[in-house]
Amino acid sequence: MDTSTSGAKPTSSPSVASSAGLAPAADPAAGVKTVSLYQKSKKIYPRAVSGYFAKWRWALVWLTQIVFYGLPWLMWNDRQAVLFDLISRRFYLFGLVLYPQDLIYLTGLLIISAYGLFLFTAVGGRLWCGYACPQTVYTEIFLWFEHRFEGDRAQRMKLDAGPWTAEKIRRKGAKHLAWVLFALWTGFTFVGYFTPIHTLAAEALSFGFGPWEWFWVLFYAFATWGNAGFMREQVCKYMCPYARFQSAMFDKDTLIISYDAERGDPRGSRGKKVDPKSKGLGDCVDCGVCVQVCPTGIDIRNGLQYECIGCAACIDACDGIMDKMNYPRGLIRYATQNGLKEHFSRGQMWQRVLRPRVLIYTAILILIVAAVGASIWLRTPFRVDVIRDRASLARIVDDGRIENVYRLQVMNSDEKQHHFRIQVTGLPKLRVEPETAFDVGPAEARWVTIAVQAEPEVATEAGAGSHAIHFDIERADSSGDVPVVVREKSTFIVPR
Repeated sequence: MDTSTSGAKPTSSPSVASSAGLAPAADPAAGVKTVSLYQKSKKIYPRAVSGYFAKWRWALVWLTQIVFYGLPWLMWNDRQAVLFDLISRRFYLFGLVLYPQDLIYLTGLLIISAYGLFLFTAVGGRLWCGYACPQTVYTEIFLWFEHRFEGDRAQRMKLDAGPWTAEKIRRKGAKHLAWVLFALWTGFTFVGYFTPIHTLAAEALSFGFGPWEWFWVLFYAFATWGNAGFMREQVCKYMCPYARFQSAMFDKDTLIISYDAERGDPRGSRGKKVDPKSKGLGDCVDCGVCVQVCPTGIDIRNGLQYECIGCAACIDACDGIMDKMNYPRGLIRYATQNGLKEHFSRGQMWQRVLRPRVLIYTAILILIVAAVGASIWLRTPFRVDVIRDRASLARIVDDGRIENVYRLQVMNSDEKQHHFRIQVTGLPKLRVEPETAFDVGPAEARWVTIAVQAEPEVATEAGAGSHAIHFDIERADSSGDVPVVVREKSTFIVPR
């Protein structure tokens, strides 16, 4: 039914609009009010803070960035220590050389990362988000640049609210120039994990990047500049799925950043020398500094919220205020919901942290790490793929012998040359042509085409059809290395 003609009440009332902070638009002719469901997000100006947890955050910033920016320049056996060479399909991790067939190790790494995230979240909440997530780390770095060029929170707010002047253009321009240069360096380093970084550096000096190198350097630089410079908390609140399913890993014994409402409320301002109990007040002076330092703009005093990334900036800020007021620290602290409710001591809370869920996560994580580590330690130093010649499955050659042709790819995972020999078993008196001894260079793959022939009487006795055979590829060097044999299964076809 048309509400404009029937006089029915609109579905969106003024009270709903006002509670959402949205202005309804009235249509006098129809008597219908339209409410916009879009509200522009307000820019957050995090205030600089110092303290115990701030030092930990910056320690993780330095550690992660030294690893990220420094690792491509580290050399190992006269080549880049960590290099994902997609063109030659070889992945170098220090002394380990992996091929696409070793994808199982990437799967193991992802499983270990997932269980590690589950474990740390069950114990201490969003520790990854607050201290080591790239979005958090780069936002911290970009905020440092912003603080250097535009000042702290109040100065940045005043600068943004003021008119465009030469001083404002100079400050904004210098900040964005620093952002862009740092983002380009980040994009260059990222590409350096896939193209040897020394080659990439030589190309950069002459602007001689290839098309894909240009694309990924600029794409990664743009993503860094946009996410850390502009989107910031929007990525954590709306784009990152972790914020949505973290509650599945939390329980009432998870250590989270908590406000002690029993101690802090009722809130209110007071002088430093005033006894809060005489005024009927709690320890919270309602200064709002915990909100000002929060990178996602939440008020931790309202309880656990999915936007909280666990950076603990509010703890450092509140402890500083408590010190000035000569109150005990810990009004905002790491605590569990049960701990606050039952007034547990720190030791009691830690005892309850070691609960069945955490122990199960820990046991599974240890088993997976041990399994992946043992698999890497015991892996054969070379791999073999056997491919039948599809053009000719079987044919009769001289003296009535039956011949099948195969292509073998031998991938040497060691970084020195090795000598290989091929033997075939499964049917009596199999003959292999041509010569089956060959060398494969360090970290190289070599294709070898061989013909396997069966004597006529053997083929007749075996009968027409497919018969199982095995290729035994032996790495046998004169250098004294222990011989290693890899067996691959295939089939030998006898035509009708």
